[in-house]
Amino acid sequence: MLSWTRPIIDWGGHGGGRGLRGLAVLDQEVFVAGADELFRFSADFELVNAHSSPYLGQAQAVACFEGRVYVVSAAYDAVLAFDLDSGQFDWGLQIADDDGGLRGTPFDPRTALGPSPVNRLGLNSLHCDPRGLFISGSRSHGLLHFDGKRIVRLVTLPVGVHDARPWRDGVLFNDTETEVVRFLTPQSNRVFEVARYPEEALEPGSFEDAAVARQAFARGLCVLGEGLFASGSSPLTITLHDLDAMKTTLRVNLSTDVRQAIHTLAPWPFGFDRGF
Repeated sequence: MLSWTRPIIDWGGHGGGRGLRGLAVLDQEVFVAGADELFRFSADFELVNAHSSPYLGQAQAVACFEGRVYVVSAAYDAVLAFDLDSGQFDWGLQIADDDGGLRGTPFDPRTALGPSPVNRLGLNSLHCDPRGLFISGSRSHGLLHFDGKRIVRLVTLPVGVHDARPWRDGVLFNDTETEVVRFLTPQSNRVFEVARYPEEALEPGSFEDAAVARQAFARGLCVLGEGLFASGSSPLTITLHDLDAMKTTLRVNLSTDVRQAIHTLAPWPFGFDRGF
């Protein structure tokens, strides 16, 4: 539907200016994170506006809650909040985990007194609900929770995780390094394997340099309903899982090019006559 070919995109290396990242839907609008901008689309993917901040870099996950759009700014180990009424980024939280311990420092992104780039935690996931912000990254060593006053590590998670979020009585996440999706509780560790394809089924030349791309890279995760969730992986595969039945129910592959990967998943509330 949307061919993203803006001339300012830097196509070199990993991440950087390449492509689009997190996605969230609020009312009749779709919010998508680019490298250093928050894009605002209609449900038909007509660009409404693009919002930037000097503290938004390597933008990742997006989440909406109570009139605000929250965006992970991985380059700053931070989360920024965009206020829909004022049309500006008006709050930020930088997270540090070093010799001084785990701490979250709020800042005002409208001023010049914000944080410097860090990117130690590899932040890539965000979930918002009345309990606060739930944040995680490939090097955050767990799911972090900020309740508006303090930040704590709720549970320890492996290095390299993506898309961690609370769900039911546990944590759902892509254990990317071991090529599985996990639902972890104090009593259980439920595992769903990521799809793998024989090399002869993959596009030639797309998988020869694992430093650039590899298959079964697990990324993208969303809850669909009671016990049901979807996960993403490379090459362009979306898989549906039933946690209660411990069964993978559907797998859809959209490409055999390993360099093409799912980055984020979100439920689409508009029906198939909108956006497609």
